[in-house]
Amino acid sequence: MDTPALPRTRIFLTGAAGNWGTRILAAFAERADRFEVVALVLPTPRDSAAIRAFESMPNLTVVFGDLTDYAAVERCVRGADYVLHVGAIVSPFADDHPELAHEVNVGSMQNIIRAVQAQPDPSAIGVVGVGTIAETGDRNPPHHWGRVGDPLRVARYDEYGQSKIIAEKLLVDSGLPKWAWIRQTGIFHPGMLEVRDPIMTHSPFEGVMEWVSVEDAARLMVGICSPEVPEKFWGDIYNIGGGEGWRLTNWELQLALTGAMGVRDPKAWYERNWFATRNFHGQWYTDSDRLHELVPFRQDTFAAALDRAVAAAPSSVRSAGKVPAWIIKHLVMKPLTVKPRGTMHFVAQDDEERIAAYFGSRAEWEAIGDWSTFWPPRPDRTPRELDHGYDESLPTTQWTTGLYAQAAEFRGGELVSTDATPGDISTPLEWRCAFGHSFTGSPRLILRAGRWCPTCVRDTAGYVEQARRSPFFAQLVLPPEVDADHSGRFHSQYGRASI
Repeated sequence: MDTPALPRTRIFLTGAAGNWGTRILAAFAERADRFEVVALVLPTPRDSAAIRAFESMPNLTVVFGDLTDYAAVERCVRGADYVLHVGAIVSPFADDHPELAHEVNVGSMQNIIRAVQAQPDPSAIGVVGVGTIAETGDRNPPHHWGRVGDPLRVARYDEYGQSKIIAEKLLVDSGLPKWAWIRQTGIFHPGMLEVRDPIMTHSPFEGVMEWVSVEDAARLMVGICSPEVPEKFWGDIYNIGGGEGWRLTNWELQLALTGAMGVRDPKAWYERNWFATRNFHGQWYTDSDRLHELVPFRQDTFAAALDRAVAAAPSSVRSAGKVPAWIIKHLVMKPLTVKPRGTMHFVAQDDEERIAAYFGSRAEWEAIGDWSTFWPPRPDRTPRELDHGYDESLPTTQWTTGLYAQAAEFRGGELVSTDATPGDISTPLEWRCAFGHSFTGSPRLILRAGRWCPTCVRDTAGYVEQARRSPFFAQLVLPPEVDADHSGRFHSQYGRASI
């Protein structure tokens, strides 16, 4: 007698038509015996064409609709075992269309939470929300090592990061029984060699990124939908990262990409001062191994991913090194820098605010110099951790009002609530920042996720003044001679070592 087949796990996937989403679909297509996928796809020509490649996928149901339409979202959530919310409006489009970015990135999260809560058993549905490394903003050396719980400081003009900060709070404090929030790092995909956008000029050569391949990132999302995932995975926030072999400086990435195109010296393609010196995002993680230990997904290497990108690139890209460098520099790269969003557009337009954001000041931009004074960056590879302002060795069952008050003081504010239940890290409490803004957030959100005042995090121009009142933020924003009267004092008081 034949053994009846086990029911397949049902997945609701958003963002299925994007670079990451199509790789996730391909991974699920190989496991049709175990999974069925419902994909909500925007009925645009681009998205429709991308999803058309999967029309023969036997375990895929496509629903054409909009993430901001609750009825469409609820229809897809109904009967799902997992929701993988990969879809979003991302940079640079998000930064040019901030209202749309917030409508989609925040509104979709609201709709998914509402739809899961409307199901007969919300605890039967695992919801995975996707954030971004952009939430933690500029982390150039010497502050290039990071982890979950570090301050959220979005780069100026980055509306994608701002929208994800709001969406993260919605999920973490939603009250849903089964959720996880994962902050995605830079995804290395086969189209990397073909990226041509002025936002390239925002990436400082001295900056860093711990990349992950799109294939490994897809493997992670499929792996999360396995019953073998330990229960302790749920109800937490994670950084996605490829690990040690994927920790590159932006200059190393530049050398790798241009070298793959046969370019012997990329400096011949650019002027050194075309590229910003700050106000981007990227870091190496001290905690990305934690996610891999819970849901093993790393199988790729940077070299293999680069080879795939080269193989996928058109011949004109693969042979770029054969084109005289001056042609690339003056007919491709230079025009890119003077387009809107390009750093040289800011300079040409005397946009002093943006010049200050990306270079410090016009004088600092003028002082950058040429390639003769450039030295390849070699940031410290010894992991270092910021102080989070409370005793992290304590299990959450021992978190109390006193611990919360201490963490609030380290952030330059105070805990307003007086009735926090010991060990309850899910119930929102009331807090007040140094500027008098009152807000709510669970202990998990504030301490574990590195959150603080939602009004202040939107005031990107005020980050320096905020740091003067907050030892937590001063670790990243203020120079040591200023920081000494702030976080140094608190480190001494609480017995923790400063970095």
